[in-house]
Amino acid sequence: MTAYNFGPGHPMSPVRLELTSRLAEQLGILARPSVRVVGAYVASDDELARVHGRDFIAAVHAVGEDPSRSFPALGLGTEDDPAFAGMHAASARLAGGSLVAADAVLTGSSVRAVNFAGGMHHAGRDHAAGFCIYNDAALAVARLLDAGVGKVAYIDIDAHHGDGTQEIFWDEPRVLTISLHESGLTLFPGTGFANEIGGPGARGSAVNVALPAGTGDAGWLRAFHAVVPQLVRAFEPDVIVSQHGCDSHRDDGLAHLNTSVDGQREAALSIGGLAAVVCEDRWIAVGGGGYRVVDVVPRAWSHLMAIVSGQPVPLRTPVPEPWRQYVRDRYGVEAPRLMGEDADTWWRSWEAGYNPGDAVDRAVMATRKEVFPLYGLDPWFD
Repeated sequence: MTAYNFGPGHPMSPVRLELTSRLAEQLGILARPSVRVVGAYVASDDELARVHGRDFIAAVHAVGEDPSRSFPALGLGTEDDPAFAGMHAASARLAGGSLVAADAVLTGSSVRAVNFAGGMHHAGRDHAAGFCIYNDAALAVARLLDAGVGKVAYIDIDAHHGDGTQEIFWDEPRVLTISLHESGLTLFPGTGFANEIGGPGARGSAVNVALPAGTGDAGWLRAFHAVVPQLVRAFEPDVIVSQHGCDSHRDDGLAHLNTSVDGQREAALSIGGLAAVVCEDRWIAVGGGGYRVVDVVPRAWSHLMAIVSGQPVPLRTPVPEPWRQYVRDRYGVEAPRLMGEDADTWWRSWEAGYNPGDAVDRAVMATRKEVFPLYGLDPWFD
């Protein structure tokens, strides 16, 4: 998985994957009786073509074979997605990981699965963007649909809008895409507004909550709980696929939100609770953005794996000292001492009332007005 590497200095460092895996192992998550660790494979061109164009796939092959080539119109060889040797195989392996997850759920060998190296949600049908080459989450959703799953809910809590996944399923009424993100007015990719609700044959299949810069745990979780559970319950999916980019963290330099590891853990717990109630626990979780490679990403995604496995790690759990020593010796930095940040994750329920003077509430209401009536829900009260 760490072959997905845009080079020194690029924010998408494969170190985050190495440290996450190592931390989850030292916390004992990967050795739990309920957990199986299985290898990913390089997805075939035919598999990738389920959501990506053949010409785009061929261009990724070409760049990977000769990194001096570039196709800027396709997002390849750009500042965000610089060419590197082996780009196709590395990207297709991330995609293969999410296909393995989908197949596990389809066969019933697992009800839940995680590919924390996935979550490449900016990749569109015919282009790369935002550090994302192939859209593994969309491929997993498509695999589920092609195998006969009736409906899939895709929940994206990355700080950036899940534009690629939305684009791919824009006209697909069997897929509900919900993205909770910083407003496109202040952050890449500049999309994801409340009035983006799906194509003519799938109105209401796309849902966007565009939050103001600076939103912290209280507002972020309030917005999540004011939109996501109601729509997922109304949609009644057979499987939930969720994207857990952790770049909404207050210390992440690539966005302007203000959440904590604790808040991100709370959102994962809520998604797991929805899966248990709505779709008999069938849940596939993937990673995404996250550029604090030592102090945020490993903890956030270790919490995610623990939650998916059915036994959350308490926030006051000490970070294993061997892991902290490894980080100190290998990377020359001090790692956190605890798995949480002692953050206040209290959030005010929507039932407590709508405040038109609050920018978060205005963003939530904009979304509810656009989409809730399409599901027979009242935007003011449900």
